[in-house]
Amino acid sequence: MTHAPQIKVPATYMRGGTSKGVFFRLQDLPEAAQVPGQARDKLLLRVIGSPDPYQKQIDGMGGATSSTSKTVILSEPTQPGHDVDYLFGQVSIDKPFVDWSGNCGNLTAAVGAFAINSGFVDAGRIPENGICTVRIWQANIKKTIIAHVPITKGKVQETGDFELDGVTFPAAEVLIDFMDPADGEGSMFPTGNVVDQLEVPGVGVLNATMINAGIPTIFINAQEIGYTGTELQDAINGDPKALAMFETIRAHGAVRMGLISSVEEAAARQHTPKVAFVAPPSDYVSSSGKDIGADDIDVLVRALSMGKLHHAMMGTAAVAIATAAAVPGTLVNLAAGGGERHEVTFGHPSGTLRVGASARKDGDAWVAEKASMSRSARILMDGWVRVPSDHLA
Repeated sequence: MTHAPQIKVPATYMRGGTSKGVFFRLQDLPEAAQVPGQARDKLLLRVIGSPDPYQKQIDGMGGATSSTSKTVILSEPTQPGHDVDYLFGQVSIDKPFVDWSGNCGNLTAAVGAFAINSGFVDAGRIPENGICTVRIWQANIKKTIIAHVPITKGKVQETGDFELDGVTFPAAEVLIDFMDPADGEGSMFPTGNVVDQLEVPGVGVLNATMINAGIPTIFINAQEIGYTGTELQDAINGDPKALAMFETIRAHGAVRMGLISSVEEAAARQHTPKVAFVAPPSDYVSSSGKDIGADDIDVLVRALSMGKLHHAMMGTAAVAIATAAAVPGTLVNLAAGGGERHEVTFGHPSGTLRVGASARKDGDAWVAEKASMSRSARILMDGWVRVPSDHLA
């Protein structure tokens, strides 16, 4: 019987926003995994515990949800005027691949702190008390993100009284600015329209706002697919027909957005685009039992990530929501009451979130200038993660 000894790799397990992930410095990875490719993907899959046909990730660091099956690699900046490069890998739970096609906005809140703690930020720029501005190059989508990290006595402040729905305990507030958040290259609205008619086999013709901001996202009206926008996870995730419907919508929307050339390719691109459904404000009870009143919010939004309804809201999708709300005539803007908006408070399964964005018309095209939101982050554990050495072969 062969025996493959375990190797240990320096790592930090962090919560960022409503997500958790394993953070690495590029230089700490095994040499074969320091470059993109199969060795890196195999290492990260084994770290997280995928692929797992049981969909539990018992033999890894993952938590068997899209929010907890994540990895981050930080490295020296490749762009002038930045402190660090941030690369995000969304690890599939039951399939053997890592999706590198987009960012994680929630974990972005932890990137600034990790960059400071890992020596990427010049010590002279870290105040004794105050805010340290960390300039992040998001390598997946090639965009700049600014994290405003609180510092106390020269160290990252993690505890505080900022409460974030979807996170049990309060922590220090971290303001995140997503600069020029249109995702990747090309138009913010890839079809050229703020609303399109999307034909989906077995579903029908749906109104859809398809936007590249934060992360490619397809917004549809809840009412058109038989929902109210107040649904919690079990109402969607416990319904295989509903999940299949959303995946079909996602695949056909991805083709329409030019992200893939055929619907069959969607299976290998689980992380992007996202699908979300919106509705005007309404009273509901969040997953924690908190009463959310219609007067507390501007719009209801529910979003799916990696094939399941998210327990709160993905940070990148929150950027898409903020940006779409700022553009008159989108489905998000209309559900929020229409008109000109620079911020919006939306209701999600775990509660509410306020986000802001600025967008302007440049000729016939809309351009997003910035989107902002507050999150929190903290280290859960640091040291080494161990994996069998045969997973580097």
